[in-house]
Amino acid sequence: MAAVKNQTQLNGEIRDPKIRVISQTGEMLGVMTPYEAMRLAEEADLDLVKISPNAVPPVCKIMDFGKYKFEQAKKEKENRKNQKVVELKEVQLSMTIDVGDLNVKAKQATKFLQAGNKVKVSIRLRGRQMAHSNLAKDVMTGFFESLSEVAMVEKPINMEGRNIIMILAPKKAAPTVQKTE
Repeated sequence: MAAVKNQTQLNGEIRDPKIRVISQTGEMLGVMTPYEAMRLAEEADLDLVKISPNAVPPVCKIMDFGKYKFEQAKKEKENRKNQKVVELKEVQLSMTIDVGDLNVKAKQATKFLQAGNKVKVSIRLRGRQMAHSNLAKDVMTGFFESLSEVAMVEKPINMEGRNIIMILAPKKAAPTVQKTE
């Protein structure tokens, strides 16, 4: 019968024998019964809200609950807006890629990395290329070396079936340390 609520208790839902009460201005009113605190909240035409249920005794505050809920929702929305979702972008190379094409792919991968995304670099081996996978690994290593200023290897070069895959992550901006002489 003891159901766990993850909602905030307010007004008549507060059943503790003694509670610590804080006024709407933040002033400590002291320890009292919920009945006395409810009377104070009703006089101020506000709600009695349990803000710290695990404290001994529980802490309740006299406030406008509707305004409190609105501010909480606003904070959550702001936090969601500030979150950055890291995507995994893919750059496909060929074992026989030419230098110019490799530079174009490197430039595109640099844009992805500077935007804060991870880059999956893959080479699909076809036919007789499987016998010369070491050449594809050399292409992959050269590609990483051209990006070494902005990228770090998150998952090293690995053979998965007919594909050779490597995952690069953006390098963290290292804090610059100035030496004093």
